Amino acid sequence: MNRYLNLALVTATMLVAATVGARAQAQPAAPDKQSAQTNPPLIDPNDAVVLLLDHQTGLFQTVRDIGITELRNNVVTLAKAATIQKVPIITTASEPNGPNGPLMAELDSAAPSAQFVPRKGEISAWDNEAFVKAVRATGKKTLIMAGVWTSVCVAFPALQAKEEGYRVYFVTDASGDPSEMASRTTVARLAQAGIIPISANAVMCEFQRTWRRPEAAEFGKLYPLVAPNYGAVAESYQRAQAALRTAAK
Repeated sequence: MNRYLNLALVTATMLVAATVGARAQAQPAAPDKQSAQTNPPLIDPNDAVVLLLDHQTGLFQTVRDIGITELRNNVVTLAKAATIQKVPIITTASEPNGPNGPLMAELDSAAPSAQFVPRKGEISAWDNEAFVKAVRATGKKTLIMAGVWTSVCVAFPALQAKEEGYRVYFVTDASGDPSEMASRTTVARLAQAGIIPISANAVMCEFQRTWRRPEAAEFGKLYPLVAPNYGAVAESYQRAQAALRTAAK
């Protein structure tokens, strides 16, 4: 009798343990806080550096996947947003005195504090010791890259930096390629490697985060550059407000 009683008790204990275990497995796992901290959903400007790669006037003539005016405006927006947010900027050119030409002139005023690193012909900026040293000297782990060509001058250093453990973004519309096919192929290649595609206006907004800040008006001036129609929205609002003030007199 005791043997049967003991067997029943063992069986019941096993059933309870199995039920508890099944319920525990059914419960959703707690978020990995360490993973969330190392891979934040939005860009942390305090951990970011903007790398502008080979935005040279000669290379612009080969770009076919985006209009040159739009490309230049997006680069300026990126540079100005970083300047407002005090995010360090590093610019570079493969061979400033070669046929690819000098950097676009707008960067002198858009990013007056940017650090320029001339290269000695290296196609990938990451193959240039001085450039990599400049990046490492910032102490930042989030790299925001844009350049011409996307498939080469952006893709190569992006892949190399990712391999070294950096969190890498590439700004699709502040970069350019010789064809839409080259651009689409590169976006797919980099995304599969864990490099994050983003647009210039998204970077700007992730830097800004709120209109309740002293530099809100400075950020506001950048919106028409990346979205000309937004400039019309602001203009119509200002005109309407002016009309109301006139009518109230």
